[in-house]
Amino acid sequence: MREAVLLATLFGVYSAGRQIAARHTGSAFDHAREVLSFQNWLHLPNEAAIQQGALHFPHLVQSANLYYASVHAPLTGAVLLWLSIWRPKAYSNVRWTIAALTGLALIGHIAFPLAPPRMMPGFVDTGLAFDQSVYGADRAGSVVNQFAAMPSLHVGWAALIAVSMILITRSRWRWLWLAHPIITFAVVVMTANHYWLDGLVALVLLAACLPLLLRRGLQRGLQGDLPRTRNSVPIRQVLK
Repeated sequence: MREAVLLATLFGVYSAGRQIAARHTGSAFDHAREVLSFQNWLHLPNEAAIQQGALHFPHLVQSANLYYASVHAPLTGAVLLWLSIWRPKAYSNVRWTIAALTGLALIGHIAFPLAPPRMMPGFVDTGLAFDQSVYGADRAGSVVNQFAAMPSLHVGWAALIAVSMILITRSRWRWLWLAHPIITFAVVVMTANHYWLDGLVALVLLAACLPLLLRRGLQRGLQGDLPRTRNSVPIRQVLK
């Protein structure tokens, strides 16, 4: 219950901040053109070309839309709940890290309103195209700020969950958690909800927040959390 309240509170604060940011979106399309130009200068892969290729496989795109809409928040909430029960000391580190990452992302959404690629020429809004949109066609009337593309919390939260579970568990399968941020990054690009830079900036912000995750409390949590199971491992061993 406590984790549900925490997640709801975090989401509420974040949503309120996005609504504030939504009032300052006049430059969102100018910023989008700047991002595309900068990505071109960096020689990053062309998202529009990737999306056009993916559209030849409708079931793949529909699966990407479903992943984008259904996995992000539920999986994050489920992992936080699991940690709160089975790794309560380590959970505190993860909780504060996700709060810090979300706060930094909110600053970015307010300071740099950005229209997502699905609103730009040359891209397809796959959510609308396949009747799977979580936003709807009315940009101005949406209950969420659709101009909060930079940075991508889908990518940031997914990477944080993966890093946390790899550090906190010792199962031989724990490295499969890396699939979550990789799939998420591919999904947000394929569905034209984010640019490459949105995800890359989220990863940079996560790196800045890692001291909160790796502080001494995480190691104490792994050594002293109850119930004690074979799935916990000292962090020094993981980081070797």
